[in-house]
Amino acid sequence: MDIQEQRQGAVTIVKPVGPLVLADAEQCRTHVREVMGRSLGRFVIDASAVPYIDSAGLETLASVTDELSATGRALRLCGAGETLREVLDLTGLSNRFEFYEDTTSAVRSFL
Repeated sequence: MDIQEQRQGAVTIVKPVGPLVLADAEQCRTHVREVMGRSLGRFVIDASAVPYIDSAGLETLASVTDELSATGRALRLCGAGETLREVLDLTGLSNRFEFYEDTTSAVRSFL
């Protein structure tokens, strides 16, 4: 899995590219935790390039948002396709995230 990263001001955008499944979930979680350690606490996960997700991927997203919330930092999720949104709804995890259409709107939400 390729994980792209960029900054827009005080906001860090992490974009996993490919399915977020067991084989790549730990890599993604480790990468996001590294980013958390060197950022200002404002994160956007751009899920526009994640075609599908399994339970390990869901656990990764849930644990990252829980870790951020516990320390007063914030996570926004953008670009989530219909399948990802449906899976988050069905598993009851959607209430842990703020959803945005694209990175621009997610970054602006921190203003």
